[in-house]
Amino acid sequence: MQKVWGLTELEYAFLFTLRKVNSINLEGFKQFFNELPVDPYIKGNYRLRRLSRFTVSRDNLIKLPHGYLFQSKEYNPLLGDVKREFAELDDALIELDIFKNLVLAFSDSCKLHPEAEIGVHQIRTICSPDNLGNPAPEGIHQDGTDFIAIFSVDRDNIQGGETHLYTAKKEKPVFSKILNPGELVLVNDHEFFHFTTPIKPVTNSQGTRDVFVLTSPSLLSE
Repeated sequence: MQKVWGLTELEYAFLFTLRKVNSINLEGFKQFFNELPVDPYIKGNYRLRRLSRFTVSRDNLIKLPHGYLFQSKEYNPLLGDVKREFAELDDALIELDIFKNLVLAFSDSCKLHPEAEIGVHQIRTICSPDNLGNPAPEGIHQDGTDFIAIFSVDRDNIQGGETHLYTAKKEKPVFSKILNPGELVLVNDHEFFHFTTPIKPVTNSQGTRDVFVLTSPSLLSE
């Protein structure tokens, strides 16, 4: 259940919004999450990740050259000032209409300039009975970009993974919700900090949380 403390979502609509993207058939994404490489920058091998960047030209996506992700320690105390490199998104994924629809939904919702770069992170977080999965190991944070979107693709055998938004790190969250598959939350990164709680399996087997995280600007450079 969505919880918004003290304020209604409508009052914050220009700062964050939650929507269901009905034009996307999630089944088309799922096979690509089974082929993700491990994120080498996080200890424990519980996060898998790919990353690419794009611009939007009318209704078409233009994939930009390979780049490196860089954030300062001001925004990422865990991996700030580290030049990180990730494998690109699978070409077959990028060619899907459902992928284009997702990126266009982000661009349209944020009213991005046609030349604005969009970074698309494809992330799987794994948990087991012995180990929690931590979608946000850097804690409550901002990314140092303008806009962020988290799109839920799948939740398999997990509990937790609740997305929180804060106006300040030491305040209570103003928004708290588990994103169900197909739900997209868009956030103004200048105004809010965000965090996702750890996940653990429901049964005595592995659990997974699959999301796309989109940002503009992309935070990638060559």
